[in-house]
Amino acid sequence: MGSQPPASRAALEPLATLDPAALAGVPTSSPLTVRAAAVSADLLYLGTGGGKLLLFSLLDPSAPEFLRLLPIGATLPVSAILPLPSVARLLVLADGLLLLADPLLSRPVRRLGSLRNVAAVAARRGDSADPASASCSIAVSVGKKLLRVDLTLQDGDELDVQTREIAIVEGVKALAWVDDSVFVATATGYSLFSSTTGQGVDIFTLPESSGHPRVKPLSGGDEVMLLVDNVGVVVDTFGQPVGSSLVFNTTPDCIAEVYPYVIVTGNSKVDVYRRRNGAYLQTIPVARTGQGVLIVASDDDGIGTELVVIATAYKVFCYCKVSAVEQIKASLRRKNYKEAISLLEEFESDGEISEDMISFVHAQLGFLLLFDLRFEDAVNHFLLSETMQPSEIFPFIMPDPNRWSDLVPRKRYWGLHPPPKPLEEVIDDGLITIQQALFLKKAGVDTVVDEDFLSNPPSRADLLELAIRNIIRYLCASRMKDLSSPEMEGVDTFLMYLYRALDLVDDMEKLASSQNSCVVDELESLLDDSGHLRTLAFLYGSKGMCSKALSIWRILARNYSAGLWKDLSENGSSGTSVDKRSGEEIAAIEAANILKTSSDEDLVLEHLGWVADIDQELAIAILTSEMRESQLSPEKVVAAIDAEKVVIHQRYLQWLIEDQGCDDPHYHTSYALSLAKSVIEAVHMESKYRGKDNREIDSDAQKIYLLREKLQLFLQASDLYDPEDILDVIAESELWLEKAILYRKMGQENIVLQILALKLEDSEAAEQYCAEIGRDDAYIQLLGLYLDPQNGKEPMFTAAVRLLHNHGESLDPMQVLERLSADMPLQLASDTILRMLRARVHHHRQGQIVHNLSRATNLDARLTRLEERSRHVQLTDESICDSCRARLGTKLFVMYPDDSVVCYRCYRNQQGDSSSGRGRSSRKDVIFKQSWLVSR
Repeated sequence: MGSQPPASRAALEPLATLDPAALAGVPTSSPLTVRAAAVSADLLYLGTGGGKLLLFSLLDPSAPEFLRLLPIGATLPVSAILPLPSVARLLVLADGLLLLADPLLSRPVRRLGSLRNVAAVAARRGDSADPASASCSIAVSVGKKLLRVDLTLQDGDELDVQTREIAIVEGVKALAWVDDSVFVATATGYSLFSSTTGQGVDIFTLPESSGHPRVKPLSGGDEVMLLVDNVGVVVDTFGQPVGSSLVFNTTPDCIAEVYPYVIVTGNSKVDVYRRRNGAYLQTIPVARTGQGVLIVASDDDGIGTELVVIATAYKVFCYCKVSAVEQIKASLRRKNYKEAISLLEEFESDGEISEDMISFVHAQLGFLLLFDLRFEDAVNHFLLSETMQPSEIFPFIMPDPNRWSDLVPRKRYWGLHPPPKPLEEVIDDGLITIQQALFLKKAGVDTVVDEDFLSNPPSRADLLELAIRNIIRYLCASRMKDLSSPEMEGVDTFLMYLYRALDLVDDMEKLASSQNSCVVDELESLLDDSGHLRTLAFLYGSKGMCSKALSIWRILARNYSAGLWKDLSENGSSGTSVDKRSGEEIAAIEAANILKTSSDEDLVLEHLGWVADIDQELAIAILTSEMRESQLSPEKVVAAIDAEKVVIHQRYLQWLIEDQGCDDPHYHTSYALSLAKSVIEAVHMESKYRGKDNREIDSDAQKIYLLREKLQLFLQASDLYDPEDILDVIAESELWLEKAILYRKMGQENIVLQILALKLEDSEAAEQYCAEIGRDDAYIQLLGLYLDPQNGKEPMFTAAVRLLHNHGESLDPMQVLERLSADMPLQLASDTILRMLRARVHHHRQGQIVHNLSRATNLDARLTRLEERSRHVQLTDESICDSCRARLGTKLFVMYPDDSVVCYRCYRNQQGDSSSGRGRSSRKDVIFKQSWLVSR
């Protein structure tokens, strides 16, 4: 057997010490020797070697009270006591006999049946043993028989006893009955029998040198411990091993359980082990050499009980479980953090500690570790605590008093750590403690300071950085919690403090630009003095302080442009102009993001200029943003735009007209004038610089084409601009198509035809325009322009012939002949003129045919109407009005085309209504008769 490992902690603590003989008033001449003990609820039973039963009350476990002594026979030493609360009995095994007593020992004992030489007895436990029923079952080993005895409590406090045999077993040393399984321990091994069928199976055999076998049912009702020397093998109700076995330091003489501990005695000492992992925890110094030791727990095997009784021959000691909280607290007092964490995990897995207490312990651990300069471990435990408030960290960042002092809860936890103070002071005190520990170590004195710190003392700067980074980690995690508004303000503000302390610029800007609860008053001067203007600008922007934010971005842009500040894209070098431009663009972009949402006209227009100087596209995006609640005044915007920023002016007017649906003629005219001037300037620039390569020429041509296309589309689409103003601008230019569009808007048809036919020579467009006019004289006018262009230009005979070919049939031949020029070759127009004349005759004759057919149809319709009106109608005495259903008799009546007849009174009442007497509407419902067809 190896050396015993040191005890790790106190799982049980003493409550009381009893002298049974003295409390019972037994004279010293006949001392009591305790042989058996049992605990049931708040009662303690002791059995002596002299045949006596003693009863003590445990209502106050720290001061047990003697209640009664009951002699059962001087020659009947008690070897076992089994409380049977379901039948209100106490079962006593004495000198091989089974005796029954009442729980309060108020009546003499009675024998249970005629059983003799009983070797072992066990009460049934498990799911099948219902504690609420007035019955119970016990297993009894008598000789070679294994018996089942069923006890039922009847009226009059009488017991009904039924006995039957389970199996034949020889040499039984111990019994345990769990559910349907009866475990039998013999000198040769362990067996399992069914209490209902009697079928048995061997679990395993014991070696010849093995010690006394023992069987112990464990809490939970489905596990049993089988002892093999100093090893406790845990099996289920089927005899199969479950979990891990428990290895004891000695061979146990007696085993008890107070969950989650297993208590064993052997070699005159009592050891405590943890049931889950078999870890040795404690030795209880009560046993003496040569004295037997008994350990008992309540008959529910420790579930819910806190008490354990240890009895020697002459003394009884009461112990109770040390609470989980006290065990953890004791470990923390010794600064044994690993043991405390292990205990916390064990108690958490066993359900012995509440969720709130788990969080409390994690917080306490975190503060102890923080003051021991183990910042990473401290924050890890802070994060595991669900009840710790982020405001508890505030005093470590900013000394009291401050804005958030009232939010800090006045918790002292277990009083194991000093009051909170700034991190610098915590580190200074910790370094002093390390220095003191180094001196003590040289003097041979052990300390609780971490060996890593002693072997490699850290610097103050490293510790401070480590502390700040871990506090940042905790505050970042705290932002995800549901905090009150003041707490959230403190978390974000202190987070910015710590970022600035480590110069974590990216993190500062990320926090400031996102949704945050930072208090600007606390950070404004701090960030300004430290030069973190970008962060301050982001912070202003996130808080809606747009004017201050834009002022900073303007300063930054100017400083980047002047080269006063190193640009963000530079890496320790002076950088190029492109790099500096990048800094300007960033400032402009951030300013634009603010201006896009602002409805403050003065603020937007104030900063529009410098943003436009950096990037005109950003300026356009600001002016045309749909993100603001109310749009800017177009009048003020147009007035504020720099005259040299033509693109901005045009793009804003285009957005105003096309997207906003502005119908102000002034803006339509301004937009058209601006486009026209841009086109003229582009054409002028192209003609001015002729020494360009082909690529530059193509680029300029493409630019001019796009500008003219935009101008032409707008001139065609809008009817609100003043065409005369536009014509004044382009009058001296060669923009003939644009002029044609403008003259067309003015209704100058002749000028439009001249431009299309003579200047642009676009016959198709000219003819299309004539078609839009819709008059034949327009074609005649166009023909005249083709044949007599004037200004020394040759007649356009081909275009004239094309016009006559396409539209000659609809023209007046006389007008066409009058327009024809004497110089026009006859062969060009002869075919066209001949076809035109033939079409004219055809149209005349066709019109005559249609006219005559119409006359015939009209005559036929009139004749049919006359016949319809002159037809006779016969009425009888039975004829009635189709409207009021009255007899007509000799009344005047009216007949409708659908043959319905109504009296004259109904007809007058329906004046203005087109419905007949049958409800048919002559306007909506078509009335048709076969006789009305034109057949003549």
